Amino acid sequence: MNKWQEEQLHALLSAKSEQEFFSAITRAVAQLGFEQCSFGMRLPLPISNPKEIIHSNYNPEWEMRYMRNNYARIDPTVVHATQSIRPLIWSEELFSPCREFWEEARAYDLNVGWAQASHSRYGVALLSLARSHDALDKSELEAHSLQMTWLAQLAHEGFTKLLLPTLLPEASTLLTERETEVMRWTAEGKTSNEIGAIMNISHSTVNFHVNNAVAKLGVTNKTAAAIKAVALRLI
Repeated sequence: MNKWQEEQLHALLSAKSEQEFFSAITRAVAQLGFEQCSFGMRLPLPISNPKEIIHSNYNPEWEMRYMRNNYARIDPTVVHATQSIRPLIWSEELFSPCREFWEEARAYDLNVGWAQASHSRYGVALLSLARSHDALDKSELEAHSLQMTWLAQLAHEGFTKLLLPTLLPEASTLLTERETEVMRWTAEGKTSNEIGAIMNISHSTVNFHVNNAVAKLGVTNKTAAAIKAVALRLI
């Protein structure tokens, strides 16, 4: 770990709140040559409407327009983040399918940018770095790409630690080996009798493990338990 990383790690680990943590990120981003940045994280639950966390130092008017128009559904950096952890450089080609959105963003000095997604069992996160001028060239990328990727991963880890106890308490759930196996077969659509035959246990024992998993996951039935267990990568 180099000196810059050690300094950023110390600043980030010292943060006691979301805002302190994001402020430390913005300082690190500025040292990498970017004026603005945004961090977004989508949790895996609830399934119907996943919780989202967004922090940025973008122009507040642009932030409002982005949220009001639900631009996340067409933003190619967000779409890319759900599919890949490959770093992404903003370009005319990237934004060509949503030209109007791109022109609006540029009106708020979001002209040059780089984005990096990260995935974990706790959801998908995206760190975007932006500035108003000076295109990213090969030499700058060679000098800073590893630092930017490292910062994106650290941002994800840090926000996860700060937010999960409140926003996703189920993330700390631990299933036993038997509960995990039973819920895995439940997620495959097997009945208690079928699972019992597969595992060579009685259907009442299967139901015992199912009920334990249902209680631990804070749901009302085995279908919801299986869905939540899959979303949290517990099975």
